[in-house]
Amino acid sequence: MPKPDRQPLGVDLARTAKAATRAFDDALAAAGGSRPVWLILISLKTRAMANQRELAEAVGIQGATLTHHLNAMESAGLITRRRDPANRRVHLVELTAAGDTTFHALRTAAVEHDRRLRDGLSDADQAELARLLARLRENVAPA
Repeated sequence: MPKPDRQPLGVDLARTAKAATRAFDDALAAAGGSRPVWLILISLKTRAMANQRELAEAVGIQGATLTHHLNAMESAGLITRRRDPANRRVHLVELTAAGDTTFHALRTAAVEHDRRLRDGLSDADQAELARLLARLRENVAPA
């Protein structure tokens, strides 16, 4: 079988995504957090309060996995949970002052990571990259 004249685009894209994700995870860890914690905190920061089902949808993780993260975050004092008086089966989740402080630390790490990703890319390069990534998403979207 002949050797391909170039590497498949999907392989290069997957390697790049993995490297960027690993670097982001490392940046968040150095700031005292993780990607799931960051996603939960930013979701809570954009709304005053949310129930666990809404958070699971916003963060894109299953309910049981979310519960695991929320338990740890509650133990660390980053969030509080209480039952919704209107529906006792629903837990409402709120950010604490410590959670807000952690959000800002992780936000600083996220902004710095984004700056690193954009380093050496002009505004035109960034616009072209965004256009190309959107095209790739369209190419693999279900028909």
